[in-house]
Amino acid sequence: MSIDYHTMITIEPGKRSGKPCIRGLRITVYDVLSWLADGMGRTEIVEDFPELNHIISNPLILVKC
Repeated sequence: MSIDYHTMITIEPGKRSGKPCIRGLRITVYDVLSWLADGMGRTEIVEDFPELNHIISNPLILVKC
């Protein structure tokens, strides 16, 4: 199964200094990966940021960026 991460990730020069962001949000891919690396669980992230529910189910999508 191939997942097109371009539908979930955007890069806009005026948004978060051009860093890859979750589409429609000002949360960067780096932010999410940092939270996971620091030991924050998927459930905790979704509790804090429910709008990430669609992407946190498969964080490997973020790694492709």
